[in-house]
Amino acid sequence: MSLISRLTSSKFIVPVAVGTAAVAATLAFSTLRPLANEPAAAFKGDDQWIDLKLIKYEDLSHDSRKFTFALPSEDVKSGLVTASILLAKYVTPKGSNVVRPYTPVSDPEQTGTIEFVIKKYPTGKFGNHIFGLKENDTVSFKGPIIKWKWTPNQFKSVTLIGGGSGITPLYQLLHQITKDPQEKTKVNLVYGSKTAEDTLLKKEIDEIAAKFPDRVNVTYFLDEASPSAPNAQVGYITKEWLAKNIPGPSADHHVYVCGPPPLYEAISGNKVSPSDQGEVTGALKELGFTKEEVFKF
Repeated sequence: MSLISRLTSSKFIVPVAVGTAAVAATLAFSTLRPLANEPAAAFKGDDQWIDLKLIKYEDLSHDSRKFTFALPSEDVKSGLVTASILLAKYVTPKGSNVVRPYTPVSDPEQTGTIEFVIKKYPTGKFGNHIFGLKENDTVSFKGPIIKWKWTPNQFKSVTLIGGGSGITPLYQLLHQITKDPQEKTKVNLVYGSKTAEDTLLKKEIDEIAAKFPDRVNVTYFLDEASPSAPNAQVGYITKEWLAKNIPGPSADHHVYVCGPPPLYEAISGNKVSPSDQGEVTGALKELGFTKEEVFKF
């Protein structure tokens, strides 16, 4: 994994009569403002933990929330690119560090705040901690860590297969691809949830799909039928369904997968480690996809 730094020197003009102290001040300012019209970045990949204040949260489901944190100032952006994560940390009463990776769902160009969608699991230490926070409490973050560096029109089409809170990096890609007017990439999003109420970011996803009907196709899968989601598929994402509804293996088509272990096992196989994608197994292997055509978040 590589880290990203967004510091770039700016051009400036110093009158001859200005003293060395003023020159030094101008140089310092130039490191904070990479470009004249570009906001500075809060996270620079420099291994520094930054405490961010929780300013708002909202329940998305019975066990998921959207958390909004304030960046160090209103005129800075996060410093993240698509698709990347931040590490979050808290210290237990016994002095142990608990560190977890989280994917922001806010636009990388957004200034002043950063947003995360987080699911709480019964035995999840960090989830239980962050769900217990109140407004104005803080969480330490550092990064960013780039998972996949997206560039415009990298592929003619992509398929995003996710389950549960694994939607967050897939949503990053969907949002980035569709916000860029130069993009022509077509997106197939296949998203599985236990119930309609567990389908995270559905409003945002549906708005994007409605805006780009010729480029974005979304299919929801639910464990059981729901009157509130009459068009959703019922059951698991299968090899047979994928064979009929997504493009086949090719250099112009890439598949991204993110979700709980059972989803990986069925669709693509699990990663060996954060730095080793491992071989493709499961439904995608049976459909002819190789590790060069699949990325596991």
